[in-house]
Amino acid sequence: MIHIAAEVRAALADGRPVVALESTIISHGLPRPDNLRVAREIEAAVRAHGAVPATMGMVAGELTVGLDDESLTRLATSDDVIKLSARDLPIAAARGADGATTVASTSAVAASAGIGVFATGGLGGVHRQAGETFDESADLTTLARTPIVVVCAGVKSILDVGATLERLETLGVGVAGYQTTRFPGFFITDSGFELDWQLDSADQIARAWHAQRSYGVNPGALVVANPLPESQQLDPELHDRVLAEALAVVERDHVTGKEVTPVLLAHFHSATGGASLATNIRIILANAALAARIAVAAAKPAS
Repeated sequence: MIHIAAEVRAALADGRPVVALESTIISHGLPRPDNLRVAREIEAAVRAHGAVPATMGMVAGELTVGLDDESLTRLATSDDVIKLSARDLPIAAARGADGATTVASTSAVAASAGIGVFATGGLGGVHRQAGETFDESADLTTLARTPIVVVCAGVKSILDVGATLERLETLGVGVAGYQTTRFPGFFITDSGFELDWQLDSADQIARAWHAQRSYGVNPGALVVANPLPESQQLDPELHDRVLAEALAVVERDHVTGKEVTPVLLAHFHSATGGASLATNIRIILANAALAARIAVAAAKPAS
């Protein structure tokens, strides 16, 4: 029931490196017409570092691993693309929907297809006031049971970062900073939270991943937190001010669930004069490049 593109299927059969990519960033995370251009640039970044890109999505009810350019264009330009978490996939397929995969659904489908590395922008997590609303992203529980390396820039700013890290620990999801022990805050380099572990190269990450799989004691993901250099982050003072405004907008308009992130990103884009968009693009391109290097390292025979 999952269509795997011929290039991706051949790469997997030959043991060559493949990187999974989500499509929500194309349909909901970036404005038009930048979204289609950036989707192509993300795939190009993966190829430039030696791996095959496998962007996932659903077109007319067909779940596809390795969207072609026509399908990418359809998801980037249509007004009827649904944001699909893992639980939504079978229902959307039955309805013949067009859908974009989230972190949860992309990681689950990638692992099912035999892909071991996934690049995204930022994870979902525990929302602020979750003690009252119980609002927590399905990304966390999905990663707890899905064997995949996820390269991200931390979690989105609207979330409760500390609570998200606590949940990841409780769920047994390993988290390591790439060349840092500071957990990134998506648009900003440092969220203010310390990590227990640091991994310094793609080869070291691949070794950690091989060890996790060989031990057989942890069925879940390994999250690699990849911060932007300080020179490339969004200005922290601007970030904090715009975040406060965005949270007020979400509360005022009673925005919940899947609609929170698009509203947040749209406000950031508008209030920062496009600076947040440029930062977002730098994030996903950097993560795609690192994920490709990890996939290449992981595909090497164990020494």
